[in-house]
Amino acid sequence: MKFHPGRTIRALLLPLAAGLALTALPAQSAQAASTLVNGGFESDGTGTATPAGWSEYGDTGASYTESGGHGGSHRLSHYASSAYKVETYQYLSGLANGNYTLTAWVRSSGGQKAAYMALKNCGGTEQRTDLPISSSGWIRIVTPIKVTNNQCTISVNSDANAGNWINVDDLTFTSGTTGTSIHGADISSLAKSEAKGGVYRTSSGTAGDALSILRSYGMNYARLKVWVNPADGFNDKAHVLATAKRVKAQGMKLLVDFHYSDSWADPGQQTKPAAWAGHTYSQLKTDVYHHTYDVLNALKAQGTTADMVQVGNEINGGMLWSEGSTDNWSRLAGLINSGYDAVKAVNSSTVVALHLAKGGDKAGTRWWFDSAVANGVKFDAIGLSYYGYWHGPLSDFQTTLDDAASRYGKPVFLAETAYPFRLDSDDALTNQIDTTGELVPGYPATAAGQTKWMNDVTSIVEAVPGGRGLGVFYWEATWTAVTGNGWDPTDAGSGNGWENQALFGYDDKALSSMTWFSHR
Repeated sequence: MKFHPGRTIRALLLPLAAGLALTALPAQSAQAASTLVNGGFESDGTGTATPAGWSEYGDTGASYTESGGHGGSHRLSHYASSAYKVETYQYLSGLANGNYTLTAWVRSSGGQKAAYMALKNCGGTEQRTDLPISSSGWIRIVTPIKVTNNQCTISVNSDANAGNWINVDDLTFTSGTTGTSIHGADISSLAKSEAKGGVYRTSSGTAGDALSILRSYGMNYARLKVWVNPADGFNDKAHVLATAKRVKAQGMKLLVDFHYSDSWADPGQQTKPAAWAGHTYSQLKTDVYHHTYDVLNALKAQGTTADMVQVGNEINGGMLWSEGSTDNWSRLAGLINSGYDAVKAVNSSTVVALHLAKGGDKAGTRWWFDSAVANGVKFDAIGLSYYGYWHGPLSDFQTTLDDAASRYGKPVFLAETAYPFRLDSDDALTNQIDTTGELVPGYPATAAGQTKWMNDVTSIVEAVPGGRGLGVFYWEATWTAVTGNGWDPTDAGSGNGWENQALFGYDDKALSSMTWFSHR
């Protein structure tokens, strides 16, 4: 965190009312207008106690303008050297009823009991968006509301501990609405887990169907990977078909993730299935088409047509190496287009997504999709994996996602993300993330930290301009520590290094973090 001039002096001016609960607004004495006033805080100089057009409530000395804005010279900041509660708000009247969206650029130190933007007194339920934790890069967030009483209050809130701070700038309040349509999770581990004795429970401890429990929290989309001839027999066509019936019976949509391998495919490995190992490039194109068509047509025949398909999994370096490597884009394009054509031959309305890892890498993502477009690759949507402990800060993820949506004119989604709810292991294998030093600053390894992570990344997807942010898939919701359901499909004794990032706890109960599924 950078020290902000004036904070120490300003802290001495805090009123003695520290700790006041912001339970009610004073009389609406703020700006009464039909448009937002001074949303960029440029009407005020550095250190202005009450920004023009705005009002304050609570520990008002902790709310002020200072230099260092997002788009201009100044910003709104909340900060004090002792605990504080403050609200900076603006009342708008004379609004035409309808849908509106508040947009703001924000930064936050984290650590607060609460730090959020709110729209309230608008005639319906108050809408809030928490501020993601970002001490350096600015992040854009949005909050939608339906105004039904011709008025609305725009509110910036902090319930903070000593030294916590937020920066807010470039607020706009415009007609229109936002939201995400995909609140999903990968559940590829579920069938094998259940076969090996895995149990899933409600938060109160009642054993139940994992999909039903997830659905009860708002999950609406399931992602299933498919391997060609996996050694353990799971994640093959038959198991995808069986699980798809359960998915659709819950009223969920289905994403099928083709790995075109017998095991894991990712940026470090894209191994051809053993049955295709000696095939020529021409044969591989046919293999991709037939395998894709076969699985999807079988799904359609049983009444569980795929809603979205990934042609390849994390194909930063291509797929079906070496023929499909990015060292030979024309060949990679041919393989991807074989998959695309097979998807559309089964059902023309199924969305075809291309999926890369490293969701904070704007330059790498541009290079890949620029190359794909130049080589005639066909696709409908872009999916990115983004894990905050590996792929850079949240601001980098937003920049990459926004750029992909605008540059290629396609909808985008977060294909994979996760966060630990604890660090210790529930089996003999060390977890992928198991030390505090690996965590994203401000997001503890608790159910609350897991919840905040998921809400914050979903807010970033929701804020993609033009409504192109589709939503988020959690990876991997049901992969708890069950003997026999480990990393390696060729080794029944292998462990699971991810159980501390499932959405069910070590007691098999649904975690409170499942509430992220109900995010807008």
